[in-house]
Amino acid sequence: MEEEAPRPVLRDRIDCTGLARADFKAGQERGDASARLGTMAGKLKGSEILKIAASIRAMVRNGVDICNLTVGDFSPAQFRVPGLLADGIRAALERGETNYPPSIGVRQLREAVQRFYARELGLEYPLESIAVASGARPLIYGTYRTLIDPGDTVVYPVPSWNNNHYSTLLNATAVEVRCGPEQRFLPTPEALLKELPGARLVCMNSPLNPTGTAITREALTGIGEAIVAENRARAQRGEKPVYLLYDHIYWMLCFGETRHYTPVELVPEMARYTIFIDGISKAFAATGLRVGWTVGPVDVIKRMTPAIGHMGAWAPRPEQLASALLLDDPEGIRAYHREFKSAIQARLDLLHEGVQALKAAGEPVDSIPPMGAIYLTVRLAPFGRVTPSGAVLRTNEDVRKYMLERANIGIVPFQAFGYPGDEGWFRMSVGAVGLDDIRRAMPRLGDALRELKPA
Repeated sequence: MEEEAPRPVLRDRIDCTGLARADFKAGQERGDASARLGTMAGKLKGSEILKIAASIRAMVRNGVDICNLTVGDFSPAQFRVPGLLADGIRAALERGETNYPPSIGVRQLREAVQRFYARELGLEYPLESIAVASGARPLIYGTYRTLIDPGDTVVYPVPSWNNNHYSTLLNATAVEVRCGPEQRFLPTPEALLKELPGARLVCMNSPLNPTGTAITREALTGIGEAIVAENRARAQRGEKPVYLLYDHIYWMLCFGETRHYTPVELVPEMARYTIFIDGISKAFAATGLRVGWTVGPVDVIKRMTPAIGHMGAWAPRPEQLASALLLDDPEGIRAYHREFKSAIQARLDLLHEGVQALKAAGEPVDSIPPMGAIYLTVRLAPFGRVTPSGAVLRTNEDVRKYMLERANIGIVPFQAFGYPGDEGWFRMSVGAVGLDDIRRAMPRLGDALRELKPA
């Protein structure tokens, strides 16, 4: 008779719930929830977009039909990753490719990125210029960590994504350059020029999150020339240069006549000062697979790599190997993008046409024609009008809540991207919705606007 396996000893349970919550509750009551924390943690704020998304998820759980235009993500029900990428991950797992990758990224992917940039962007870089991480976020943080000392100045246009939070993380001095609708919310050389003398890092994103607009050749050339001129003057004084963090994670998603430009192709000397941020997340609907890369000056990348390694921010080995296969298949990429980009553009166009139809009907709305990414810039400005419940719409947040509750449409105000003021500007993202979702939502938007009364 076989002996029965020993039964595990059951431990007495200790209820930690009250103690774990006690100091947080006490801090809230005092109005200082960060009293036990470090200075930086006390200053850092959570994502405004995720807060909005949480309220929408609660409504969806209760059975409300929401047209969720808030998240910069892709629903797999709407957009699937390329078959080659999925098959490559499965094959790598079957081969047992589950151990740690090198902290700089597997060589196969770094070489594939090298070939990809030469083939598609006309940029030839040495292999030492390329590092891989678990998406774009740790690479952006790694760039800040490598270049910025406490008190250094970081210049970035607003609206922009998360530069305010990264500046807080590094105790940097943030200089925000406000960009308005007349420039499609993108910086001009003149706007940045006056901030360059004190800057250590300039951050740009094109196509831009949150607006879906792309910088022009002329503007990017002017910015590149200004940075090069500034650095020549600094070199004569023996000072550290100013760098450009160029986040072009959406560069493969440009529509119509829009063309993507890089600072290095326009001003070749910018190769000494440009750190590219890129990855598979947006161009291949692969946000959850967490593969990103940076390309830049060798000295910067070599010092950034230990920071990424100490964070443990490595992309999983199977995803890296599969991404290498994908980047080396130009015909497969083009075939995938024919359908993928067409589907994104169809959604953006449908939204834009719906908003323009409401504008033509006299409603206080407008939108900027889509140029790239997965976003449409929309202005909803029914300020001073009264809702059916008697509330007066005075702020962007008032409008956002009204549209969610009355029209079942989720949108994100530009304040979530550092843009000041209540001018009615919002981001609409199409990665998680279908054409039918938009078709059902637009009449609800019109009804919600028409239900408003003068004050």
